[in-house]
Amino acid sequence: MIGAIVVGLAAGVVAGMLGVGGGVLFVPGLALFLGLAQVDAEATSLLAIIPVALAGAANQQRYGNLRLRDAVVLGVLAIPAAILGVAIVNAIPERTVEVLFALLMLFVAGQLVRRALRAEPERA
Repeated sequence: MIGAIVVGLAAGVVAGMLGVGGGVLFVPGLALFLGLAQVDAEATSLLAIIPVALAGAANQQRYGNLRLRDAVVLGVLAIPAAILGVAIVNAIPERTVEVLFALLMLFVAGQLVRRALRAEPERA
């Protein structure tokens, strides 16, 4: 339990500093440090998003930034999409899931580099 708390806290802090989704760090943390299988780590990460998303939506509603109709449509569509995702991930080898996640991580890293290069002040 303490290991999970440490992984979650560290992933949250680093994700907040880098501006990436916590799952990009949370999934490898669960797999590498807690020994979860890739599919279990991804499922745990996705499950952890639910209370965070609800809290964020509630805050944004208070600020007047939430389009409730759009949020409900997304939430309702997420249910069959999640079921489809579970069916797909159970039908393919776990190694394929690991490689696909690694490709996602490389894409996210590339986006971070691109954003950092764009933010650099131009030199005269």
